[in-house]
Amino acid sequence: MRVRRFLPNLSLLLAFDAVMRSGSVTAAAHDLSLTQSTVSRLIQTLETQLGQQLFLRHRKRLIPTEAARRYAGDIGQALDLIQRSSMSLIANPDGGGLDLAVLPTFATRWLAPRLPQFLSANPGISVNLSTRFKPFSFDVEPYDAVIYFGRDDWPGADHVKLFDEGVTACAAPALLADHPVRDVGDMAGLTLLQLETRPTAWSAWFAGQGGQPPGEGNRMRMDQFSMMIQAAISGLGVALLPDYLAQIEIAEGRLRPILRRAVTGTGAYWLAWPQAKSGLKPIAAFRDWITDRIATDFSATLGAADSPTPEPGRAPS
Repeated sequence: MRVRRFLPNLSLLLAFDAVMRSGSVTAAAHDLSLTQSTVSRLIQTLETQLGQQLFLRHRKRLIPTEAARRYAGDIGQALDLIQRSSMSLIANPDGGGLDLAVLPTFATRWLAPRLPQFLSANPGISVNLSTRFKPFSFDVEPYDAVIYFGRDDWPGADHVKLFDEGVTACAAPALLADHPVRDVGDMAGLTLLQLETRPTAWSAWFAGQGGQPPGEGNRMRMDQFSMMIQAAISGLGVALLPDYLAQIEIAEGRLRPILRRAVTGTGAYWLAWPQAKSGLKPIAAFRDWITDRIATDFSATLGAADSPTPEPGRAPS
């Protein structure tokens, strides 16, 4: 049961939010098309209901307390969620919206080009994409689902595995012409480009090649695969990429795979959603679509780790 004391009227929360965002009662009153005295009265009513002083009064100025700053963060998120939900209902009264958090390079390189197919097959559903690098709680963040890399351990969520990751080391043709790589020993002296969130990826790749990684001296860390791809194309070093991300540059000849391709990586890609939302139509439709599409797209590449080893430093013919 909801307790009304802890559910202030929306007009009170909007006034509070406006003052916190704009920094003054005058600006807040302008934003809300109200008088300054009305905004001040709404703030006082909110303080009375909560039993907390939210602002210090100094020469007709309202100075937010530390409690008000903490409260503003939560209230802002709640108002954003109400707004998005209302917009989604208006735009799709017979369908629904899907707010999806996704890894940035996966979104731009794989998901976005294929998303029109999903939307065409599900005309009543809209999809909103946000990029996220790090784990979050569905209880705090207003997302319906997330595509992430790791294990099936997202708290309070149901999961479906999309695919296991195979990683391929790639470098620019000019770099390999100057520094040919015929075995793992030839990797010494090359700069290894590494994703910040995959600290053990190179160790797993070298183990898959039957060798040991060189020292930590020639490492360059980056926070996105898209940045790593461009750095490798420029000849800055060797990029260790999920095999599905490397396909375009390899096919175009801008990168060449090194040694054995699609070595088993350190995790898998997953789709997760809150257990409480498992029955929602947008989530079920997206889950069914993406698993079918990945099964089709990856059927020719998921077994690449067991394929014959190409000539070192060259793309297979």
